Amino acid sequence: MTNPGVSIVVPFYNEEKNIPELYEKLIEVLDGTGRTYELVFVNDGSQDNTYGAMSSLQEKDEKVNIINLRRNYGQTGALSAGFDFAEGDIIIAMDGDLQHDPEDIPALLAKIDEGYDIASGWRADRKDPFLTRKLPSRIANWLMAKLSGIPLHDFGTTFKAYKKDIIRNVHIYGELHRFIPALASPYGAKIAEVPIKNIRRLQGKSNYNLTRTIRVFFDLITVKFLISYLGRPLQFFGMAGLGLFMVGFLTAATMTVMYYTGVIEMKENLGNLIFAGLMLILGIQLIGIGLSMEVSTRIYHEAQNKKIYSIREIKTRRE
Repeated sequence: MTNPGVSIVVPFYNEEKNIPELYEKLIEVLDGTGRTYELVFVNDGSQDNTYGAMSSLQEKDEKVNIINLRRNYGQTGALSAGFDFAEGDIIIAMDGDLQHDPEDIPALLAKIDEGYDIASGWRADRKDPFLTRKLPSRIANWLMAKLSGIPLHDFGTTFKAYKKDIIRNVHIYGELHRFIPALASPYGAKIAEVPIKNIRRLQGKSNYNLTRTIRVFFDLITVKFLISYLGRPLQFFGMAGLGLFMVGFLTAATMTVMYYTGVIEMKENLGNLIFAGLMLILGIQLIGIGLSMEVSTRIYHEAQNKKIYSIREIKTRRE
């Protein structure tokens, strides 16, 4: 099968018990849409029989494609592998733990049909602990909306639909998969939000914890930089460096004038003199960092072909 209308990309890590049920639900829903489709299942270095469960499905259904990664690369790496492989005009990403309901897929597709480039799921009624998941998520989503200028309620869910030409332009690494709408905004992507159900996990163990939630806040800083300053890092570091340099310069100039007019004794203001020197040095260093990153940015844009994952095996019946 070539050029399907829809590709469903699902990364799995130790989800052998959930695969058969998710597959049955996906087939039922997607057959009902009347669209051609393919399933792209990514085994992200699972320690259980996840790969065996996938293989059983692939042997009986030509629409199932399997990407077996060499080790656990995390959700961003697994999604990136699936996005690179998928051929559908619309690519939908979702989790493999049954907390995303395939019955929400038609709503995502309908929003894409309206002319949007990204249809982002919104877990309006989350089934997660308040203090460790819901509260940090609300704070992170509010900050991301303010920093990116994209008024989404839920950046964190994987359940999103993308036009292929948009997702192929977005390069993700680390744990930035949750911020794809923000990273796609510089390309002029039209983004809409679609309410989705959030189901409690019934089988298997969640791979999320408080530590991962904390790392989200560091990712926010990264995303803001990528959105606003990746193409012009000197604007970010240069302005800060110039500000520090001017503070140091004005302090030193003022002290010099006051010394030569007899207002102060230099030996009594060594602390201020050291402060001025530090500001001058820090300012020059930040400007230098900005220039260095300008060069690095040029290299980045000219050599982006390095993958963040390594594939051990692909099982497919594509022609």
